[in-house]
Amino acid sequence: MDQYIKAPLSKEDAAKLKSGDYVYITGTIYTARDAAHKRMYEALQNKQPLPLDMENNLIYYMGPSPAREGRPIGSAGPTTASRMDKYAPSLLDLGLRGMIGKGKRSKEVQDAIVRNGAVYFAAVGGAGALLSKSILSSEVIAYDDLGTEAIRRLEVKDFPVIVVIDKDGNNLYETAIEAYRKQ
Repeated sequence: MDQYIKAPLSKEDAAKLKSGDYVYITGTIYTARDAAHKRMYEALQNKQPLPLDMENNLIYYMGPSPAREGRPIGSAGPTTASRMDKYAPSLLDLGLRGMIGKGKRSKEVQDAIVRNGAVYFAAVGGAGALLSKSILSSEVIAYDDLGTEAIRRLEVKDFPVIVVIDKDGNNLYETAIEAYRKQ
Protein backbone atom coordinates (compact mmCIF):
# COMPACT_ATOMS: atom_id res chain seq x y z
CA MET A 1 0.00 0.00 0.00
CA ASP A 2 1.27 3.51 -0.80
CA GLN A 3 1.52 5.86 2.18
CA TYR A 4 2.42 9.56 2.22
CA ILE A 5 3.83 10.75 5.54
CA LYS A 6 5.24 13.91 7.07
CA ALA A 7 8.52 14.03 8.98
CA PRO A 8 9.04 14.40 11.89
CA LEU A 9 6.85 11.31 12.30
CA SER A 10 4.39 11.04 15.17
CA LYS A 11 3.98 7.80 17.06
CA GLU A 12 0.38 7.65 15.82
CA ASP A 13 1.43 7.97 12.18
CA ALA A 14 4.21 5.42 12.64
CA ALA A 15 1.62 2.99 14.05
CA LYS A 16 -0.32 3.14 10.76
CA LEU A 17 2.64 1.91 8.73
CA LYS A 18 2.86 -1.80 7.95
CA SER A 19 5.75 -3.93 6.79
CA GLY A 20 5.78 -3.89 2.98
CA ASP A 21 4.17 -0.45 2.59
CA TYR A 22 5.67 1.87 0.00
CA VAL A 23 6.13 5.22 1.74
CA TYR A 24 6.86 8.72 0.46
CA ILE A 25 8.32 11.04 3.12
CA THR A 26 7.97 14.81 3.00
CA GLY A 27 9.55 17.07 5.63
CA THR A 28 12.73 17.07 7.68
CA ILE A 29 14.99 14.05 8.12
CA TYR A 30 18.57 13.80 9.38
CA THR A 31 21.60 11.90 8.15
CA ALA A 32 24.08 10.10 10.38
CA ARG A 33 26.47 7.26 9.73
CA ASP A 34 28.97 5.24 11.76
CA ALA A 35 31.23 8.02 13.02
CA ALA A 36 28.35 10.34 13.95
CA HIS A 37 26.56 7.52 15.76
CA LYS A 38 29.72 6.73 17.70
CA ARG A 39 30.01 10.37 18.78
CA MET A 40 26.37 10.54 19.81
CA TYR A 41 26.75 7.30 21.78
CA GLU A 42 29.82 8.68 23.55
CA ALA A 43 27.96 11.91 24.33
CA LEU A 44 25.16 9.88 25.94
CA GLN A 45 27.69 7.85 27.94
CA ASN A 46 29.22 11.11 29.20
CA LYS A 47 25.81 12.67 29.99
CA GLN A 48 26.32 15.33 27.30
CA PRO A 49 23.56 16.69 25.04
CA LEU A 50 23.05 15.32 21.55
CA PRO A 51 23.27 17.65 18.54
CA LEU A 52 19.61 17.00 17.72
CA ASP A 53 16.49 15.99 19.58
CA MET A 54 15.61 12.40 18.73
CA GLU A 55 11.90 12.78 19.54
CA ASN A 56 9.85 11.72 16.47
CA ASN A 57 12.77 12.24 14.09
CA LEU A 58 14.02 10.01 11.29
CA ILE A 59 17.70 9.26 10.69
CA TYR A 60 18.87 8.31 7.22
CA TYR A 61 22.06 6.24 7.17
CA MET A 62 23.72 8.09 4.30
CA GLY A 63 26.85 10.04 3.43
CA PRO A 64 26.38 11.99 0.20
CA SER A 65 28.77 12.54 -2.64
CA PRO A 66 29.59 16.18 -3.54
CA ALA A 67 26.72 18.16 -5.04
CA ARG A 68 26.75 19.03 -8.70
CA GLU A 69 26.26 22.68 -9.58
CA GLY A 70 22.72 23.79 -8.88
CA ARG A 71 21.88 20.77 -6.70
CA PRO A 72 21.65 20.70 -2.88
CA ILE A 73 23.34 17.30 -2.61
CA GLY A 74 25.13 14.66 -4.64
CA SER A 75 24.27 11.00 -4.85
CA ALA A 76 22.45 10.07 -1.65
CA GLY A 77 22.12 6.30 -1.40
CA PRO A 78 21.68 4.34 1.84
CA THR A 79 24.45 2.60 3.70
CA THR A 80 24.25 -0.74 5.51
CA ALA A 81 22.13 -0.25 8.62
CA SER A 82 23.64 -3.05 10.70
CA ARG A 83 26.75 -0.91 11.25
CA MET A 84 24.58 1.34 13.47
CA ASP A 85 22.98 -1.54 15.41
CA LYS A 86 25.22 -1.03 18.46
CA TYR A 87 23.92 2.55 18.83
CA ALA A 88 20.34 2.41 17.53
CA PRO A 89 18.53 1.03 20.63
CA SER A 90 19.73 3.94 22.79
CA LEU A 91 18.50 6.47 20.21
CA LEU A 92 15.18 4.69 19.80
CA ASP A 93 14.72 4.77 23.57
CA LEU A 94 15.18 8.56 23.36
CA GLY A 95 12.25 8.83 20.95
CA LEU A 96 13.83 8.30 17.53
CA ARG A 97 10.81 7.31 15.46
CA GLY A 98 12.51 5.74 12.49
CA MET A 99 15.64 4.83 10.59
CA ILE A 100 16.31 4.59 6.86
CA GLY A 101 19.03 2.33 5.52
CA LYS A 102 19.51 -0.97 3.78
CA GLY A 103 19.91 -4.50 5.02
CA LYS A 104 18.92 -6.51 8.06
CA ARG A 105 18.83 -5.32 11.69
CA SER A 106 19.85 -7.13 14.87
CA LYS A 107 17.36 -8.62 17.31
CA GLU A 108 18.24 -5.83 19.78
CA VAL A 109 17.27 -3.17 17.23
CA GLN A 110 14.10 -5.05 16.29
CA ASP A 111 13.14 -5.28 19.97
CA ALA A 112 13.80 -1.53 20.43
CA ILE A 113 11.63 -0.75 17.38
CA VAL A 114 8.72 -2.66 18.93
CA ARG A 115 9.34 -1.27 22.43
CA ASN A 116 9.23 2.30 21.13
CA GLY A 117 6.59 2.08 18.39
CA ALA A 118 9.16 2.96 15.75
CA VAL A 119 9.80 1.83 12.18
CA TYR A 120 12.73 0.78 9.99
CA PHE A 121 12.60 1.80 6.36
CA ALA A 122 14.75 0.63 3.47
CA ALA A 123 15.83 2.91 0.66
CA VAL A 124 16.90 1.28 -2.58
CA GLY A 125 20.64 0.69 -2.62
CA GLY A 126 22.38 1.71 -5.84
CA ALA A 127 19.77 4.39 -6.56
CA GLY A 128 21.53 7.31 -4.84
CA ALA A 129 21.33 9.64 -7.83
CA LEU A 130 17.60 9.00 -8.13
CA LEU A 131 17.03 9.39 -4.39
CA SER A 132 18.86 12.73 -4.39
CA LYS A 133 16.13 14.17 -6.63
CA SER A 134 13.74 14.04 -3.64
CA ILE A 135 16.12 16.12 -1.48
CA LEU A 136 15.30 19.84 -1.60
CA SER A 137 18.00 21.09 0.77
CA SER A 138 20.92 19.85 2.84
CA GLU A 139 22.62 21.59 5.78
CA VAL A 140 25.37 20.29 8.06
CA ILE A 141 24.19 20.74 11.66
CA ALA A 142 26.86 18.83 13.61
CA TYR A 143 30.26 17.15 13.40
CA ASP A 144 31.36 19.09 10.30
CA ASP A 145 34.86 17.65 10.76
CA LEU A 146 33.49 14.23 9.77
CA GLY A 147 33.00 15.36 6.15
CA THR A 148 30.46 13.15 4.41
CA GLU A 149 29.65 11.53 7.76
CA ALA A 150 28.61 14.84 9.37
CA ILE A 151 25.04 15.08 10.59
CA ARG A 152 22.87 16.86 8.03
CA ARG A 153 19.34 18.20 8.10
CA LEU A 154 17.59 17.33 4.86
CA GLU A 155 14.34 18.73 3.58
CA VAL A 156 12.73 16.07 1.40
CA LYS A 157 9.65 15.78 -0.78
CA ASP A 158 8.15 12.38 -1.56
CA PHE A 159 11.36 10.58 -0.57
CA PRO A 160 10.68 6.91 -1.50
CA VAL A 161 11.22 4.14 1.06
CA ILE A 162 9.73 0.76 1.98
CA VAL A 163 8.69 -0.26 5.50
CA VAL A 164 10.85 -3.25 6.44
CA ILE A 165 10.13 -3.52 10.18
CA ASP A 166 6.92 -2.04 11.56
CA LYS A 167 5.98 -1.20 15.16
CA ASP A 168 4.68 -4.74 15.69
CA GLY A 169 7.98 -6.31 14.64
CA ASN A 170 6.73 -7.59 11.29
CA ASN A 171 9.86 -7.89 9.16
CA LEU A 172 9.59 -7.76 5.36
CA TYR A 173 12.92 -9.54 4.93
CA GLU A 174 11.47 -12.54 6.78
CA THR A 175 7.90 -12.50 5.42
CA ALA A 176 9.07 -12.05 1.82
CA ILE A 177 11.27 -15.14 2.12
CA GLU A 178 8.34 -17.16 3.49
CA ALA A 179 6.02 -15.93 0.73
CA TYR A 180 8.64 -16.86 -1.89
CA ARG A 181 9.09 -20.35 -0.43
CA LYS A 182 5.33 -20.98 -0.66
CA GLN A 183 5.28 -20.32 -4.41
